[in-house]
Amino acid sequence: MSARGGYTVRIKRSAEKEMDRLSARTFERVTEEILRLERDPRPPGSQKLRGVQDYRLRVGQYRILYAIDDRERVVEVIAVGHRRDVYRGI
Repeated sequence: MSARGGYTVRIKRSAEKEMDRLSARTFERVTEEILRLERDPRPPGSQKLRGVQDYRLRVGQYRILYAIDDRERVVEVIAVGHRRDVYRGI
């Protein structure tokens, strides 16, 4: 994705695969939120996760987990999934 708003958003291949499994409506909502991260990587409602340098953003019952590199101005989406499953393995 481009750096229109100052940050470049990268999506890990595993997160892309997770997004492919979402319903069309959920995919649309998640994509909108990911694109907003280009302008503001720490939007209202985002929270830093404990014990790691990652953040999470809520989209209904789904979560977007991502890391921010302010020096490189990059946001990397690590995982996208239902709230009950997405935190496993981080």
